[in-house]
Amino acid sequence: MSKEKRSKKFNSFDGIVFSTNPDEQISNFSEEHEDTLVPSKQDLRVQLDKKQRAGKAVTLITGFIGDDDDLKALGKMLKSKCGVGGSVKDGDILIQGDFRTKIIEILINEGYKVKKIGG
Repeated sequence: MSKEKRSKKFNSFDGIVFSTNPDEQISNFSEEHEDTLVPSKQDLRVQLDKKQRAGKAVTLITGFIGDDDDLKALGKMLKSKCGVGGSVKDGDILIQGDFRTKIIEILINEGYKVKKIGG
């Protein structure tokens, strides 16, 4: 039996509800908007990461709970205070280079709870 490669487009029906009832009323679905916690309730983790980056180090900040716009604003602030580049992907902030101690100081001054992960 050979495996056929199916298109992922038709395998995922996220958010679609099928009904055979002709009297079924469709209600409006609204996306849940995740509120951003205040900095004192955030529990951020800062670590050095070199995996799959051709040996180059990045400082990885994880554990942010909140809106994507607030996460992007925090990432932009950290990048500008460190004077380097970086990005915000999948709820994590990536800062180019090893800036763990500087980022921890900045986040503590902003009122965040921060833990250093790894050596």
